[in-house]
Amino acid sequence: MPLPYKIATLLYCFDPAGKVLLLERACEPNKGLWSPCGGKLKTDIGESPYVCACREAGEEMGLVVSPSELHLTGLISEHGYEGREHWLMFLFEIERRLAACPPPHEEGRFEFFEPEAIGRLKLPLTDRERLWPWFWQHRGGFFAAHCHCHADGRNEWTLEESRPANRPNPR
Repeated sequence: MPLPYKIATLLYCFDPAGKVLLLERACEPNKGLWSPCGGKLKTDIGESPYVCACREAGEEMGLVVSPSELHLTGLISEHGYEGREHWLMFLFEIERRLAACPPPHEEGRFEFFEPEAIGRLKLPLTDRERLWPWFWQHRGGFFAAHCHCHADGRNEWTLEESRPANRPNPR
């Protein structure tokens, strides 16, 4: 049976001290787990990933962001996530630093964390396995990866492009 494809954005935000903002999700997917905020593209109106990221920043954090304030750090495709759907996710870092934690809302509650504390949090498995390590490695650069999520819970990862920030672009 074919699975539906979902397209989403994830927003990586930091405070001036370098702590990362995460959302403890109150809704599925990933209810009860910590992850960057973000949401699904409105594909029915042809919304771009950048416009979606800006819209989600406003809806979830009350932050007005323009596309020029976003850096596309990663692109992740997931095949058969939880056996229910495929995902295509655009990982954006918001370049502006947040002075305060956004208030909670229906999607969940926010908190800033030191980067080294992330590994001790309840995270989605794919975030723990690869998204966070690759985000840190490529912050300021870019990466693209694919995850084949198997029915037995095993994930098979392929790094398809890797351009760490400290490596010059050959073009």
